[in-house]
Amino acid sequence: MLSRAFLRLVDLLPLPSLRVQRIIAFAVILSQAGISVTGAIVRVTSSGLGCPTWPQCFPGSFTPVVHAEVPVLHQVVEFSNRLLTFVVSLCAALVVLAVLRARRRREVAVYAWLMPGGTVLQAVIGGITVRTGLLWWTVSVHLLASMLMVWLAVLLFAKIGEPDEGVEVAQAPRPLRLLTALSAIALCATLIAGTLVTGAGPHAGDKSVERSVERLQVEIVTLVHLHAELLIAYLALLVGLACGLAAVGMNRAIRVRLVAVIALVCAQGLVGVVQYFTDVPAALVTVHVGGAAACTAATAALWAAMRNRERVSVGAAVAHAA
Repeated sequence: MLSRAFLRLVDLLPLPSLRVQRIIAFAVILSQAGISVTGAIVRVTSSGLGCPTWPQCFPGSFTPVVHAEVPVLHQVVEFSNRLLTFVVSLCAALVVLAVLRARRRREVAVYAWLMPGGTVLQAVIGGITVRTGLLWWTVSVHLLASMLMVWLAVLLFAKIGEPDEGVEVAQAPRPLRLLTALSAIALCATLIAGTLVTGAGPHAGDKSVERSVERLQVEIVTLVHLHAELLIAYLALLVGLACGLAAVGMNRAIRVRLVAVIALVCAQGLVGVVQYFTDVPAALVTVHVGGAAACTAATAALWAAMRNRERVSVGAAVAHAA
């Protein structure tokens, strides 16, 4: 009954065009990726406990207050990151309303509802991170959850652009689609290894954390090598995928996405090398996190392009998939 009343209220909204829906969905991608970058800024500026409590900033106040033990800069940086959550939430709410008002297919609606759901989950993980004093594995989970939300946001953008009345059509042979999935798994492993490097690295998020909270007790050089080797495996799979697609022929959408993701992965590798030989400067950490979000988004776009919906007959779709 409540859902019916909600849908009646949604019907009072203007009908969004496909272009408007895609603009909102793109804003969701930017907001999800953006908050991961601002989170990195919080960490490298040692502002992770600029607001030492959650959901309040300080006991009895949701906003920063003058406090002798917490520098104003740290409060501003951490509180600004928390405020960005409202931007993420607004984008997530708008995409749900747009999809429901346009009466998009169930698949699109599910992806749309994952956006506010993921935002709530991220807020909870953020609260746990603060309450545990920036325990290294909570920071890792927080970043990985952000990358997952970027991936889902890109898939939502792709699904919104497809016709509701279309049928699924494979754009590449099944073995190459499986290779694309394997490259996504390699990306996931690379991201996990990267968060382990963070857990053992010099940027804990707050200057007092290394003394008060146990960090990952693994030699950082070992973790850096693991991270680098997984990145190389990820890149090798993408190069193999490119060779396979070139052999069978690929459409322009796949070609553009494939070139983009390979270029981004190479750029990420270069940033990582510079970080290693310059003792992990704070600015490059932020760039590296932004690059991770970009690689995740590009890989998701490549995955989505391998199979999509088109306005074709069922017989043609079967013949194409074969």
